[in-house]
Amino acid sequence: MLLLNFTNLAALFFLLLSLFLFYRHPSCCSSQNMAEGSPKSIYDFTVKDIQGNEVPLSNYRGKVLLIVNVASKCGLTDSNYKELNVLYEKYKDQGFEILAFPCNQFLWQEPGTNEEIQQTVCTRFKAEFPVFEKIDVNGDNAAPLYKFLKSEKGGFLGSAVKWNFTKFLVNKEGKVVERYAPKTPPLQFEKDIQNLLGSS
Repeated sequence: MLLLNFTNLAALFFLLLSLFLFYRHPSCCSSQNMAEGSPKSIYDFTVKDIQGNEVPLSNYRGKVLLIVNVASKCGLTDSNYKELNVLYEKYKDQGFEILAFPCNQFLWQEPGTNEEIQQTVCTRFKAEFPVFEKIDVNGDNAAPLYKFLKSEKGGFLGSAVKWNFTKFLVNKEGKVVERYAPKTPPLQFEKDIQNLLGSS
């Protein structure tokens, strides 16, 4: 009887461990198959702008980038857009760009069409940085760029994007160097941006 209980506990332990490792590193198996042709930097991706035009991210080669999944009806929206605007205005002439990707996966807080989103971003939030086509950041239909970003910098309890306004900082070589949680105010990591802009 004691041996049976021990066996059950051991089986349960290994089952939980397997689930934990799978959800913590969901792409570990597929990444081995992709190793040969896997992207080396964000410059290997092409995305679509808010009008549906293709934009090779190699266009941003040599710039420091902040890539953000945005939403217009989130409790974090006003404060994030305000601080993102401050950073963009301050550093855009020094080789800094913000790339905003609308996403409706978190409590449907970006429900509009691309046209409606563009109007809201420009008129309500006065954002001048580039806004791209609405995408998924998690799941089977996640944009390839976001699959790459998450594989480069995982977050707390796994790589999935947890909420709106998760931020990825990319250096001048197109490498992801940092990831900031949704509740981290953009101005809080201004020094990180300055350091990357100052690097040769």
